[in-house]
Order: sequence, then C-alpha cells, then structure tokens
Amino acid sequence: MTKINQILEQKGHEVATVGPDQMVLDALRLMADADIGSVMVVTGETVEGIFTERQYARNVFLAGRTSPSTPVRDVMEPDVIYVTSDQTVEACMALMTEKRIRHLPVIDDGRLVGLVSIGDLMKSIIDEHQFNIEQLVHYVRG
Repeated sequence: MTKINQILEQKGHEVATVGPDQMVLDALRLMADADIGSVMVVTGETVEGIFTERQYARNVFLAGRTSPSTPVRDVMEPDVIYVTSDQTVEACMALMTEKRIRHLPVIDDGRLVGLVSIGDLMKSIIDEHQFNIEQLVHYVRG
C-alpha cells in the first residue's frame, strides 16, 4: 500500500501559502500562476486555514464580495482536515470522499510538510494498478 510520504517524495514538499491578512486577489494570483486549486493560509509555521477555488466561488463571488478588498481570513476554511505522511493513499481517498474535499494538507508533528490533491492520489492508484498489470503480464509470459 502506497503511503502519502511516497507521493510527497515524488511530487515534492512545496506548498503554496498566503497569510490570513492578504487579500483574496493575492491568493487567486498565486493559484493561477502555480496552476493549483488551493493555498494554505499560514502565520509563521501555524496553519490557520485553507483557501480553495470552492471558497472563492461560494464566499467571495456569490457573496458579492470583491477580491482586492476581501482578506483571505474572512473567506478561508478554518477547520482544516489534514492527514499525516504515514497514512495510506486508500485511507486518504476515503477521507476525501467522505468529506467531499479535493485537497489534503499533510501535517507531521504540527508542521506542514506537503499537500496532496485528489489528482495526486488518483495518479498513485493508477500507477500502482499499471505496475501490477505489468507484473502479471510478465509472470504469465514466463
């Protein structure tokens, strides 16, 4: 079973972050430049929340707020669901499905060490299945 730390070894540990007092526009620019769907909201080493495309759509756009004048703190999700790097891909997929989320911060010993998306987990599962298929084909061919 693949663990999250294995995904982070391949993907990297870099996480896009913004401060809670930064404006939503800053977060959106960062997300667009990095081609990502979420940023972690941090103060120093402390995770304050997560800001995603979903929070933007619901809490800014549909609420009639403006991105240049709305602080991330006002629209982020403060109750961050996270995992540790020793959890399995399957356990994380189950959690993401149950909670209906697409991004999971990885926090070890109170420190943000990475972030995985539903796409990262799906890629890992597909790669593992492809490896198993190749092994079976190799075994059958002798």
